[in-house]
Formats: sequence, C-alpha cells, structure tokens
Amino acid sequence: MKLQKLALLSMFGLLLAGVVSCGPKAFVKGTYDDPNRENLLNDQWSETDMQNAVKSMVDSMVQHPAIAKSANPPILMVTNLQNKTSERIDTQSIMDMVRVQLTKSGKVGFIDKEARSDIADEYNYQDSGMTEEKTKKGPGGQVGADYIVNGRLDSIVQEVGKDKTVYYKLTLNMTNLKTSVITWTDDKQIRKTFKKKTIGL
Repeated sequence: MKLQKLALLSMFGLLLAGVVSCGPKAFVKGTYDDPNRENLLNDQWSETDMQNAVKSMVDSMVQHPAIAKSANPPILMVTNLQNKTSERIDTQSIMDMVRVQLTKSGKVGFIDKEARSDIADEYNYQDSGMTEEKTKKGPGGQVGADYIVNGRLDSIVQEVGKDKTVYYKLTLNMTNLKTSVITWTDDKQIRKTFKKKTIGL
C-alpha cells in the first residue's frame, strides 16, 4: 500500500514538473539596454533595421542639391509609407524617425499634416472673441510645403532547409508639389540570414 502511495506521489510530482516546465514563462527581471545596439533576436523587422534604413535615407536626402544648395530650408510634408511586407510593421514610426532626423539636420522644415484639424479648430476659437486681437492667428498665414515625402517597404523571404534569408528594401521619394516631379529618390537594402537550431542542441 505504501509503495502504491509512493508511486502515485512520484507520478504526480513528475506530472506537476512537466506542467510547470511546459507552461508559459514570465519575464520577471529586466534591465535597460542601449537602443542602438544591434538586435537580431528574431527574423522580423527590428529597431536596428529601422535605424540603419532611416540613417541611410536621411544622409542621402540632405546631400541632394535640392536641399544642400537651397537658399532657404525647403518645407517638407511626410505622407504615407506603404507596407508591402508580410509583417505587421508600424510604418508611421519609420516616417516619424525620418522627420525627426531631417529636422535635427537643420536643413529642412516640416508641415504637420496631422495637426491641420487642430489648427483649424484653434483658428475658430481665436476668431470667437475669446483671445486678444493682437495675438490672433488667422487663416492665410501658413507656409505651403515645397515637397512631399512618401515611399514603400518591401520584403522577400527565402527558406531552404535550415537556412533562411530575409531581405528588406525601403524606398523613399521626395516629390516637388509644384511640378509633381520626383526630385529625389533612393533605397536602402537590408539582407539578414538565419539558421534553424537543431532540437536538443
């Protein structure tokens, strides 16, 4: 009888250990890391890819004569970045980084397309008589954009046996609003290779 109880307890212990080891693992301890450190934790689009691609695009853009030799900083407006990959990628974050890095260069100015509705509301509020006349900002004083910046992100994934290759291409265009001519365009290509681990090793 005692042997049966011991056997049952042993089986229960093994089952419990199996459940614990197979269950979801929670990350309970973390540390801050350098966001500029290379990240290759998986085969998806990463912050390292975004940083490298954006830096390449911004460096290329500010060296173009339309910006580098302009008497006054051109005014740009960022629009859409099409995601043509199979991943769910925050393309707005990519374009935000482009805008931030270009602004830091001091060579261009930006119009905030997303703020237009809020600006129109503020015009209406100021025109309601709630603000001092001398501080009012009415419509008609805004600066028009000289160029719009848009683009697309493409990817190709190839997998043979244990080897996998992931290729990304970020393409950006700067289009003259007056002529609709693409004044500048460039792309940044990124290729990453991965090898599957053998189970048990």
